[in-house]
Amino acid sequence: MGYRLFLQLFIKNMKNTIKKIAVLTSGGDAPGMNAAIRSVVRTCAFHNIECVGVYRGYQGMIEGDFEPMNARSVRNIVSRGGTMLKSARADEFKTKEGRKKAHEQLKKEGVDAFVVVGGDGSFTGALLFNNEFGFPVMGIPGTIDNDIYGTNYTLGYDTALNTAVDVIDKIRDTASSHHRLFFVEVMGRDVGHIALNVGIGGGAEEILIPEENVGLDRLLDSLRESKKAGKTSSIVVVAEGDKIGKTVFELAEYVEENFPFYEVRVSVLGHMQRGGAPSCFDRVLASRMGVKAVESLMEGKSNLMVGIKDDKIELTELELAIKGKSKINAELLRVSDIMAI
Repeated sequence: MGYRLFLQLFIKNMKNTIKKIAVLTSGGDAPGMNAAIRSVVRTCAFHNIECVGVYRGYQGMIEGDFEPMNARSVRNIVSRGGTMLKSARADEFKTKEGRKKAHEQLKKEGVDAFVVVGGDGSFTGALLFNNEFGFPVMGIPGTIDNDIYGTNYTLGYDTALNTAVDVIDKIRDTASSHHRLFFVEVMGRDVGHIALNVGIGGGAEEILIPEENVGLDRLLDSLRESKKAGKTSSIVVVAEGDKIGKTVFELAEYVEENFPFYEVRVSVLGHMQRGGAPSCFDRVLASRMGVKAVESLMEGKSNLMVGIKDDKIELTELELAIKGKSKINAELLRVSDIMAI
């Protein structure tokens, strides 16, 4: 059987009662969100389903800020960072009254289901909405922190790693030139995935993450050993959620007092990690996730998040995605110790 004929039979046999799908982005932006929007819109067009974009996340849903979208609406956005649909915090959506307004707007627009690209807060809103109105929802994980259970990678994570490593490479040039110790703070309020990976990729002498309380003594010992080994400069990558110091600046000040032979500097990478064109990996991942989200809704599925495990696109219950905890890679911790010698 030819592929095209198989595809036609597959589509014909789908239990499709979905005629119109909305897509929105919610929470913090992440590279790859535009690629996910594009995938949802074009998958809808492929299956002859109407699609509308919701501007400004759940707040736009409450206000009925919708725009019809077709395959041409999303041309040339696969390479763009941020989100063309914008994003906003929506405190009103946290209330029953707010969600009721959103439901009324969706019904008025004739929307049968929606796909939300965001993190656990966005998924919590989608889950509540489904529980209250029985409205089909599907989630795509978009956050650079990679802190969502049920997927090996979230959209934007790979791009954020590449951005941070590129900056650390540049900082190392300066550190080496001036015999300086740099503390580089990367995003990761609750998890250390970014810090651990860019620390190894950037050749950091020490990596501080929330999951591993290194302690000041070990940090000082590590820097002392680096000095004995002949290193004239060092880079310490710090996840913003690390617990050693109240702030990375306080930590740097403490180290400078104990190591006067180092000039200590701090670089906080901040929101630059969330911007920029998505990597090829994030573009492909977003495309795969968007297709799966739409076709899962067509099959009558709901309350699920699209994720990737061992290079296979899989579905996880939204409740598990929200409540579950992503785990730090223990092997990478060991690798980081060996590489820092």
